[in-house]
Amino acid sequence: MDFYIMNRDIVVAKWENRQFTLLKKELAPLYLVNTGNVEHWLETRAIDEHRANSRLLKKALRLTERDDISTVISVNAVTITDNYWIKPLDSDLAYDDVRFDNDYFANLALRGGYDSFNKAANSKRSRTPELTNIGSFEKCWKLKDGEWWMHKTADHNQQFSEIFVYELGKHLGFNMAGYERGDKCVKTKDFTDNAAVNFESAYGFMNDNEDYIDVVKKLREIAPHTIPDYVRMIFLDTIVANPDRHTNNFGLLRNVKTGKILSLAPNFDNNMALISRGYPKNIERKNDALVRFFNQLLAFDPSLKKYIPNLTEQDIRMVLKQVNMKVKSDIIVRFVLNGYNQIARDK
Repeated sequence: MDFYIMNRDIVVAKWENRQFTLLKKELAPLYLVNTGNVEHWLETRAIDEHRANSRLLKKALRLTERDDISTVISVNAVTITDNYWIKPLDSDLAYDDVRFDNDYFANLALRGGYDSFNKAANSKRSRTPELTNIGSFEKCWKLKDGEWWMHKTADHNQQFSEIFVYELGKHLGFNMAGYERGDKCVKTKDFTDNAAVNFESAYGFMNDNEDYIDVVKKLREIAPHTIPDYVRMIFLDTIVANPDRHTNNFGLLRNVKTGKILSLAPNFDNNMALISRGYPKNIERKNDALVRFFNQLLAFDPSLKKYIPNLTEQDIRMVLKQVNMKVKSDIIVRFVLNGYNQIARDK
């Protein structure tokens, strides 16, 4: 299939006869600017095929070709959090024709279940943001009062971990995506405000390289003003033991009309931190890998220490009280504070 790659209704690139032509570099997705690999770009926008509900969804939608590229092309590669999409070369489609306007398949994507499957399979609808809703957890986009909300499955400990990290980050003055408890899930509002800005994951400029020093070096080249928020994000990852900060769950926000990098995206996706996989045994944080990685960054550039805030036991207990969920509070306090105390923050 030959097509244009679009940013809203502006052609930014062309894919024809398996050849990529970049037409408007400043408005094109960063990954395509850096690599020109259109097929892989499409694959990165596809729902995770290993999610059980992904398979149910594709079956209900009667997709005859279920590979990642075909799945994405079936909805013109549209996502909720950016304005990029693809248009066949001979098409007169406009962006408003392909944008998502309903959450009809949300329950099937989040919960599975035969009733949801049967309802979806008997529908004449075929376009859903769930086909481009990436990530390994069962999740969905729900539309509420004209705003998109992500719902992601979470048990009690995962809910606590996500919400505690959000509240702690907010308490420290960090740029955080807000989280709320739901029914066996956590909920967060789309931080792009229905693609008022383009979210570009760090994968677009780092590929799979999540090394802290390498990321800071790259940000110095393309968006040095985002470095403070990046340091704060990985500082928070360190003290709450979030090992899952990869290049698809942080990134940049860009102006849709100019392509200018505005800021680091709000800190999101912390449901594998703290007690999400059970209470940690290494409460004292001895030989802690995340602490070591963060201290290596501070040794590389000691000037980054100025972005590390003060943290006290009182701060942690205040946030625990605010979250108001049943957990082993003393363990949480000791664990977080021990991580903080091992950071080489002397200024």
